[in-house]
Amino acid sequence: MNKYLKLDEWNIIEEEFNKDNVTSSESIFSIGNGRMGQRANFEEKYSGDSLQGSYIAGVYYPDKTKVGWWKNGYPEYFAKVLNAANWIGININVNGEDLDLAKVTVKDFKRVLNMKEGTLARSFKAQLANKNKISVDTQRFLSIVDDDLGAIKYAIKAENFTGQIVITPYVDADVMNTDSNYDEKFWSEVSQSANNCEAFVSAITKKTAFAVTTAMRYEIWKNGEKLNLDPKVLTREKYAESSVTIDVKEGDEIIIYKFATNVSSFNHPEHTLHQVAKAELDKAQEKHYDKMLAEQVQAWAAKWEESDITIKGDVAAQQAIRFNIFQLNQTYTGEDERLNIGPKGFTGEKYGGSTYWDTEAYCLPFYLATADKKVARNLLIYRYKQLGKAIENATKLGFNSGSALFPMVTMNGEECHNEWEITFEEIHRNGAIAYAVYNYIRYTEDKEYLVDYGLELLMGISRFWSQRSTYSKNLEKYVILGVTGPNEYENNVDNNWYTNTLACWCLNYTLEALEYVKETNPTKYKALVSKLNFVELKEASRWKNIAENMHFPESKELGVFLQQDNYLNKEQILVKDLESKHRPINQKWSWDRILRSCFIKQADTLQGIYLFEENYDIDTIERNFDFYEQRTVHESSLSPCVHTVLAAKLDRMEQAYELYLRTSRLDLDDYNCEVHEGLHITSMAGTWMSVVQGFGGLRVYDGKLHLSPKLPKSWESYSFKVRFHGHVIHVQTFTDKIEISNQGKANVPLLVFGKEYQNIANTTLVITL
Repeated sequence: MNKYLKLDEWNIIEEEFNKDNVTSSESIFSIGNGRMGQRANFEEKYSGDSLQGSYIAGVYYPDKTKVGWWKNGYPEYFAKVLNAANWIGININVNGEDLDLAKVTVKDFKRVLNMKEGTLARSFKAQLANKNKISVDTQRFLSIVDDDLGAIKYAIKAENFTGQIVITPYVDADVMNTDSNYDEKFWSEVSQSANNCEAFVSAITKKTAFAVTTAMRYEIWKNGEKLNLDPKVLTREKYAESSVTIDVKEGDEIIIYKFATNVSSFNHPEHTLHQVAKAELDKAQEKHYDKMLAEQVQAWAAKWEESDITIKGDVAAQQAIRFNIFQLNQTYTGEDERLNIGPKGFTGEKYGGSTYWDTEAYCLPFYLATADKKVARNLLIYRYKQLGKAIENATKLGFNSGSALFPMVTMNGEECHNEWEITFEEIHRNGAIAYAVYNYIRYTEDKEYLVDYGLELLMGISRFWSQRSTYSKNLEKYVILGVTGPNEYENNVDNNWYTNTLACWCLNYTLEALEYVKETNPTKYKALVSKLNFVELKEASRWKNIAENMHFPESKELGVFLQQDNYLNKEQILVKDLESKHRPINQKWSWDRILRSCFIKQADTLQGIYLFEENYDIDTIERNFDFYEQRTVHESSLSPCVHTVLAAKLDRMEQAYELYLRTSRLDLDDYNCEVHEGLHITSMAGTWMSVVQGFGGLRVYDGKLHLSPKLPKSWESYSFKVRFHGHVIHVQTFTDKIEISNQGKANVPLLVFGKEYQNIANTTLVITL
């Protein structure tokens, strides 16, 4: 853990320059707009430890898989999110000395991520080796209004000298990924040019041939007046700069406005990229910085109006939830159905930036509740459009008849995960994608999605479960063998309870969906049956038989579901009995020792109880929670949120709050000492779940909204909004009452603590506690 940031409700604030924190802060203070993202690297030269990172949505590289033992069906590559051209660069030289915070004396350093307005600011004073002193104030943002544009305002003041400041804005595409498997650079140059105060660099990715043009234009003001410039330009491979020398005297202030754009062949024809980039720069310069900033502030205000959670009485909790919501909103906007949400978003290279099951299991509920339904719908369309690839993935593993196995990791629908125990065994991901269809429909009532897209996807997944299940004569039950559940500290186990539970639910839900489409749209049903060569009597009866006769491991003596067969054969040590020197076990123990232990990386059996909570009585939930929580080391960012929701359900509010802080401040306080690699974006949606589903008790049962709000001890109140069936419901919980405002045009029936109410349109329901 590393706590060095100041608590503030709307801002992330760093008030001291510490070289040891630079890479961590580069992650934490990252900015994005759904189309691209930028780590909080310094604009000026920095020779210290740094992870340079500029990322463009949809642009990736298939890095050849690096393994010691190749197996049939193994992915040939791992898709890497690419470090793209550095567009923020502005080198500063003062009377012959470069400004480099690793080499100068730094005072009054402050960095502020303004989450309310979507900007990053930094200020400091520096004394260079030549004793010249300067003060610097910077601000930058990636526009969510014009999402191909970024803007920088960089101000320098000469504090104690007369002389010259050389200012060199540049674009540099000669970059590489630190996670390159073979130390390879992934970009080839197309062209570079610089003229007057602008520069263009065009590069293309190897293998995937994504072309990107990065361009910049700048202007310089001195003491409030715009200067006429005569810059010197320099180009070399994948690099272009424009440099000017400014005469200054003590007290003079220089302001550089730099506008930049990244445009790619993902969105524009390749031959138009230079023209499009120029048009973007023209637009930015015409609007100029202040207007672009005003639009940014207004756009972020609209986002916060939809998705903000307020917490009174606990600044740490308030800052944390807003940080998580901010990062989710700047990572994915839902405007483009070709895009998804990588575990690190736009903040780092780890995990390849590809799509995981995290999207459906954790992120979808957030977007369902806080944005127009098209945002969540586009996440589902993303998967539907990759159904063909999912069928190919299953075929590679020996499945047939239209079985679909969606990838564990992907950029384009093709599996690209390079660990066999995940690629071949962690098949529960299929269930998460099916559950997302169900979740979307129950929140939105958009059953047309089921007719047009969802059923076909569900049938492919159910065909997979049907073939993956085998009948055990010994047990006289169906079994699913050789799997890895969400707890990745177990591999190649038989009958993971969560996987079996999810598989049976998928089969039953698909059967329900078949009946619904058959009754409501027989024409569509017949066309789909024909397209998929679906033999209803044979396939549907088998699905039903499997669902009714699946083996579920359990201990009747303990009254708990067992994570998998033979789980109790392991030595049952509790987390509380582990000495601190052994934690985290994924860094201190061999993999062999971890696999033989009973310890659990993240919610597994409890993940299933969380999803299907309505199927279990409170005693069953409590017994399983008590059993598994004591064995869970929470060494996955995805773990604490599920435990928070269940702990709150069980009125374990102190424990729920502790788990909430862990998940919400995971990156801000660097619980796992790994934030320098990037933020845990997808688990941030779990923080939202912790408040809304945990403390708020929000559930959807039988088409109705249920709420059971509870107030953590240190909170005075909290509030959140959710969208449900086209209505916006605002829930505020106080120590003595709950206020539920229906901001829609129709009445909404809902249940609070099990009692049904009519939430009248445009009125507030007040319930006294």
